[in-house]
Amino acid sequence: MSQQDPAVSETVTVSDVQQLLKKKDEIEAQIKAYYEMLEDKGVGMNEPLVDVEGYPRADVDVYQVRTARHNIICLQNDHKALMKEVEQALHQLHAREKEKREKDEAEAHTVARSQSEAPPLPFARVNAITPGSPASMSGLQVDDEIVAFGSVNMHNYQSLQNIATVVQHSEGRPVSLTVLRGGERMHLGLTPKRWTGKGLLGCNIVPLQR
Repeated sequence: MSQQDPAVSETVTVSDVQQLLKKKDEIEAQIKAYYEMLEDKGVGMNEPLVDVEGYPRADVDVYQVRTARHNIICLQNDHKALMKEVEQALHQLHAREKEKREKDEAEAHTVARSQSEAPPLPFARVNAITPGSPASMSGLQVDDEIVAFGSVNMHNYQSLQNIATVVQHSEGRPVSLTVLRGGERMHLGLTPKRWTGKGLLGCNIVPLQR
């Protein structure tokens, strides 16, 4: 095997490795068959094929034994070269898998970092405020876009009922609000409470359509 297997010199795939391993099994089967043939004839790889007087042994087929021995040596050399190719192919395959895994992890970290750094988006908008209401007194204005209403934000917001729940549980206590006003982020404190008008806020909030 003087020529390197193309599977090793080029990009290695799992299929290439399987082909190399299949070839290895075939060579091992051939070597085993030749060894069994020698055993059947009562000789191994090193026993002399001549008698004490130097004549070819009459009890064995000398030509057949020599051919088998030669083939075993050639196949063993092939096997050794093939195992080196298998090792190189596996190394290349594992290196590529490791490189892909590291690349995937780096991309995942980049995405996670960009998501954590990206400011939360608004999920609702104020479309009406009654003068003199708690909402009006907090500084909230019509068209303010709500980024956070207490514990509610775009990540856990499902419906306006989420805001209603926060309001009901926060009567008489200030709720932290983050709003976008003209593209600028602002933080307000709104205390839901009973007043002369309807409800605890005195404003109307609608979901943002995306």
